[in-house]
Amino acid sequence: MKKFVLILFLPFCLQVSAQQTSEEKVPGFDKERLFSGGSVNVGFSNHYTALGATPQLGYSLTDWLDAGVNFNFNYISQRDIVSRGDKLRQTTYGPGAFVRLFPISMIFATAQYEYNFIRQKYIPFSSSGQPDQIDNRSAGSLLLGGGYAGGRQKGNNTYYFISVMWDFSGDKNSPYIDELGRSNPVIRAGYNIGLFKGKNRR
Repeated sequence: MKKFVLILFLPFCLQVSAQQTSEEKVPGFDKERLFSGGSVNVGFSNHYTALGATPQLGYSLTDWLDAGVNFNFNYISQRDIVSRGDKLRQTTYGPGAFVRLFPISMIFATAQYEYNFIRQKYIPFSSSGQPDQIDNRSAGSLLLGGGYAGGRQKGNNTYYFISVMWDFSGDKNSPYIDELGRSNPVIRAGYNIGLFKGKNRR
C-alpha cells in the first residue's frame, strides 16, 4: 500500500519541486532585467524648431526600483530673437544617470542627474555687419519629478512612460532654467524595451 501511495504522489512531488526551482531568483546579475530605450522630443513653430533624443540603458535592481545611464542631446533653432532676421542656435549634449521608484506598477517617482555641454551661437541679421557671437558653457542639472508607466507588469519588461521633472540644481547655466532663475518643466515620453526574452521577475 505504501508503495502504491508513493507511486501515486511521485509525479505531483516532482512537479512541485520543478516549479519551485523555476521560481527561484537568479543570484547576482540577471540579463532579463536589462532594458534599453529612451525618449524623443520634437517641437516646431514659425520661429522655433526643437529636436532631441535621450537614449538610455537600465537595469531593474528590484521589483520596485530601476536605475540606469542615459545620454542627452537637444538642438534648438530660433529666429527673430532681438531683431527681424537674426537667429539663435543651441546644441546641448551630455551624459546622465537616473533612478525610478515605483510605489505601484504604473506610477513612479524619478531622479535624474545630467551634466550638459551647451554651445550657443547668435547670428545677427545679414545686413547688420555684426559678427556672430558664440558662447560655450556647461552645467549640471538635478531633475526631480514623477510619471506614469503603461504596461509595466510582471513578465513584461517593455513599457511606455511619460514624466514631468523640474531642475533643482540652481545652476543658472542649466538649459532647464530661464533668465529669471525659474525651473521650466521637462516633459519626456518614451519606451523601455527589454533586451532579452523571457519572464522578467518584476
